[in-house]
This record gives sequence, structure tokens and C-alpha cells, in this order.
Amino acid sequence: MHDKYKIAIGIILVILFVVGTCYYVDASRTENTISIGVLHTDHDAPAEIAEAQGLYKKEGLNVEIRQFNNGGDLMTAMASGDIDIGYLGISPVLSTYSKGAPVKIVSAVQTGGSSLVVRANENISSIEDLKGKTVATIGETSIQYILLTKYMKENGMDINDIKHIAMKSSTMTGALGANQLDAMFVPEPYASVAVVAGVGKVLVSSEEIMPNHPCCVIATSDSFIKTHPNELKKILAIHEKATNFVNENPDKAVKILPRDMVIDENVQKNTLSQLNFISGLSPEFKQSVLDFATLEVKLGFLNTTIDSSKLFYDI
Repeated sequence: MHDKYKIAIGIILVILFVVGTCYYVDASRTENTISIGVLHTDHDAPAEIAEAQGLYKKEGLNVEIRQFNNGGDLMTAMASGDIDIGYLGISPVLSTYSKGAPVKIVSAVQTGGSSLVVRANENISSIEDLKGKTVATIGETSIQYILLTKYMKENGMDINDIKHIAMKSSTMTGALGANQLDAMFVPEPYASVAVVAGVGKVLVSSEEIMPNHPCCVIATSDSFIKTHPNELKKILAIHEKATNFVNENPDKAVKILPRDMVIDENVQKNTLSQLNFISGLSPEFKQSVLDFATLEVKLGFLNTTIDSSKLFYDI
């Protein structure tokens, strides 16, 4: 490998480490502030784009964007009233909802978009080769962890056959490159960044494990729906507008995303153009969420089936 390429990889890994150690909380939040939680991946791009374009301010909304390590932490913050709205995977929402928490899914965000990436310098060509290896996801309530469990079970394995650890997405590529991980199941852009940096290779994509699976949604509490109906309506309209912008202009979108979110512009132009960003709650998307909930029951992540009449809220 050329020295110039090695230096480029090193720079990428350092950036990932620095980004991964940052956690933003705005202590200046007031009663009139609407707090939107994100996981700071390409999956949340519409929320970040809306903020960067000033769409919330144009609608008279005082919004703060807050980053979380995983959806479980975000839902805990929502349950405590510290977060009003969240962009996150459906799994932590389903887990929270199944425990009786008054939360609703109010819009789809995107489908698919994750991959199981293994170390490029290790001889791993199948899921069986990961037995006894260290594999990271963003947490046990994440979609990635559930799809990993599904894939292992389908191949005659158990999740306990690996050493699972939970990490923030942006720290995983650095850990993979430092040989601290054997594999990681991550959302974009981190899977593609690892491949381009030469430290990882895709073993299987999430779409190969479960075609057209739902991923991120917008969730909020029953309380916010009841007390801020007009604000929620505006936020969902903004989400639709930002979603259309990302779908139609991935090259422009990557240039206005927060700089600490853009690891490699060329990589992320590609990932943004390939991600299936959507808005609203179509019957097809609702059914895909219920199908995923059924999978979670089958795998033991949920105890009972989900009452769909109370899970979704259509504006």
C-alpha cells in the first residue's frame, strides 16, 4: 500500500475517533424549544438538512438538534421528557412501545441502509467464520443487532457464538482498523467509509438479510402530539421537504450536512443517493413495521404482538 494512501486512511480513522467522542447537549433549552434527537448518521440526513437550510426557523420553530449514541438512549430521553421528537430505528421504538410507553411513530424516514462489515485483513468469508469473534453494533435494541441475530439463526448459529459489544457508529471503523474489532454491523456512511479506507469489506447487507426492511422513523410522545399539534404538523411537512431535497440533490445535500458528519464527500454522495429516504406513513410502510415486529417476537425481543391501531399517528 502506498504511503500516501496509508496517510489518508490514518486521517480518516482519526476523524472518526474524534467525531465518536463528541456528544452534544444544549443546556440552553427553554420551554419553547423543540428538541429533536438524532443518531448522527446518513439515516438522519433529512433532519440535519432541515436544520442546515433553516427550514425550522422559517416556520417559526425554535429547534435544537441533539445527538445520541443509540436509539435506546434517545427513547429514554423521550420518556423523561428531555426529547420531544426522535429520528431513530424502529426497534427501540417498538421496545419502548411494548412496555406501555405512550409513544407513536409519526413518519417513515428510510429503509435498509446498513451492512455487516468484517476486517479486510482477516480471512472471514461467511457468518460462520465470526464464531468466537468480536462484533460491534450500536446496541441490543438496534435494528442491526436484531438483523444480526436473525442472520446467525438462519445459518445455524446463536448470538452467543460471538462476543458482542455496543459502540457508537462513528467509533467502529477506527476500532476495526486498529484490529480491536473483527466485524461491525453499522448504518451508512460508516460501512462504505470502512470499505473505501481499506480496513473493511462487506460480508452481507441488511437488505440481503431482510429485503426492504424498515429502518428509521420519526417518533414522538402522545403528550407532544396533544400539546403541540401545529408544531408537529410543521415538522412533518419540513421532513417531507428535506427528504425530497436529499433524494433529488445528494451532491448538494452532502455539502450542507454538518462537517463532523461528513467523513468523505464522495463516499457520502454515493450513500445518500442509494439510501431509500421516504416520508409519511404509507400502508406498505406500516405493514413492513408490523412484519419487523413479528420478527422481533419470533426472535424473543418482544413478548407480544404490536397493536397497530395505537402505534402509528397520521397527521
